Parts: sequence; C-alpha cells; structure tokens
Amino acid sequence: MHRYLSLILTLITVVMMSGSAYSQTCRVKAGQSVSGLKNYIEVYEYDFVTEKPSFPGGDKNLLSYINSKRNYPEDAYKKGIEGKVTCSFVVNRDGTISHVRVLRGVERSLNKEAVRILSKMPLWIPGRLEGEKVPVRVVRSVTFRR
Repeated sequence: MHRYLSLILTLITVVMMSGSAYSQTCRVKAGQSVSGLKNYIEVYEYDFVTEKPSFPGGDKNLLSYINSKRNYPEDAYKKGIEGKVTCSFVVNRDGTISHVRVLRGVERSLNKEAVRILSKMPLWIPGRLEGEKVPVRVVRSVTFRR
C-alpha cells in the first residue's frame, strides 16, 4: 500500500512539474456558438503571471470603489441578510473587465449586485507574463454588512 501511495505521489509531482503551462491557464466559458457549441477563452491564473493585474491605486482604492458603488438591495437589508459574495472575473489585455461570475454567493439579490459592481469597474492595469500583457482571471469578494 505504501509503495502505491509513493508511486501516485511521484506521478502527481512529475505531471505538475512537466505540465506547468496547464496549471497556469484556465478556460472561462464565453457563451455559445450559433450551432449550440460552448465557447471558451483561455486565460492565465492570477498566481501564475509575473505582474499581477491591479486596480488603479491598488486594493485600497478598489475597496473605496466597491463601497461607493454598492447599493444594498432593500429587501435583503430588511431581512438582515449579510455576507460575502465571491466572484471571478477576467482582466483583459486592454484592462477591461469581462466574464464576471459568482463563485460563492449569499442570496440572489446580493449576488446580482456584486456582479453589477464588478462589471462596471474602471480599467485595470493588465497583468503581464514575461513582459507581455495577458488576460488574467481574478477572484475578489464584495461584502454586504448591515
């Protein structure tokens, strides 16, 4: 049993080391074609680029932006619904934001508001890999607290 476990761990290590290009990118759903086939774009993961994409002015300005644009849905506020909506989005080569998606939601109206806020963000400073601008998937949360 120990020998099999050791072999499996060795194989996993070899695959991870030899397939670094596979671990650097992910596929993001980009809709459907006219024929009904799903379309995907390939983007880099945040932790695998040499220069990470950033909001103009950094994380402090991103938090200020979110706080200034957030409209707490009235019904959710009255019911005392709170929490963090975690979303992913793509920072494209030109700094635009696309493919905003809820990864872990709280409640429908809060999820929708988080997507609205993140979709309307100003241009980001794009990520780079070895000096070249690349699309990068970013994960951020929008907090709703009464």
